[in-house]
Amino acid sequence: EVNVLLWWEPFGRPRGTADCRRRYNITGCRLSSNRSLFGEAQAVLFHHRDLVLHDQELPQAPPPRPPWQLWVWMNFESPSHSPDLWALAGIFNWTMSYRRDSDIFVPYGYLYALPAPRPFVLPRKTRLVAWVISNWNEEHARVRYYRQLKEHVAIDVYGARGLALPQGGVVETVSAYKFYLAFENSQHTDYITEKLWRNAFAASAVPIVLGPDRANYERFIPSDSFIHVDDFPSPRLLAVYLKFLDKNKANYRRYFAWRKNYEVHITSFWDEHFCKVCEAVRAAGNQIKTVQNLASWFES
Repeated sequence: EVNVLLWWEPFGRPRGTADCRRRYNITGCRLSSNRSLFGEAQAVLFHHRDLVLHDQELPQAPPPRPPWQLWVWMNFESPSHSPDLWALAGIFNWTMSYRRDSDIFVPYGYLYALPAPRPFVLPRKTRLVAWVISNWNEEHARVRYYRQLKEHVAIDVYGARGLALPQGGVVETVSAYKFYLAFENSQHTDYITEKLWRNAFAASAVPIVLGPDRANYERFIPSDSFIHVDDFPSPRLLAVYLKFLDKNKANYRRYFAWRKNYEVHITSFWDEHFCKVCEAVRAAGNQIKTVQNLASWFES
């Protein structure tokens, strides 16, 4: 059995129970947030936001880290929202994040191939462009781009500065729209969040993305499954293209061609992450390494 200790519950929320065997086919996993079990844990998981909140309060028992124990740094925020990384050099053994080059890679979502092609039924579309945003910041590139785009095409905004989300939530609301603004709060390598995977893909809306560059998105999703703001010299020309697709059904439907071969998996916070640690510990055996410069890696 692999013992994994959560040094903090992420964001202070009790995690409930993670049934790793039933949900992810990962066996022999024991998760706990009881710090008295520190000495028995093969891996200790530290959530970055809580680490910062608690003034980097790490285990102090002598020795601070038994030589066979793995300390795992876990973070799903972008570098722009991950303060004090520089102070964490040489402390952790593994990283777990949405970055593909993490020791434990857990993206916000991914596509998996279906065993055989199947027909895809597009929900009825009655509206054009939607955007759901909770963290409104005029300095963010996404807000600046939205302000220019809305001069040329109507955009329904839900959340902090817009319409209240009806009951049923994001996916049900967005599924009535042809396009969704999957705009990230900051632009960094591999930082592609639920805004794409859930808000757009799960709702069967074509994502208009603002995040890392097109090549970075294409590492994870087909090139014809999304529209990148960088594909157009200006927001006005993007708006012209959206209006063209609105009137040309065959061209619009091409953005869903991949659906007959792939299904979308949306990562479950946080049980899936905890179970992945168990799986990684078992696979690693006795290999121990140290992440010497967390900041320079994560900010690259």
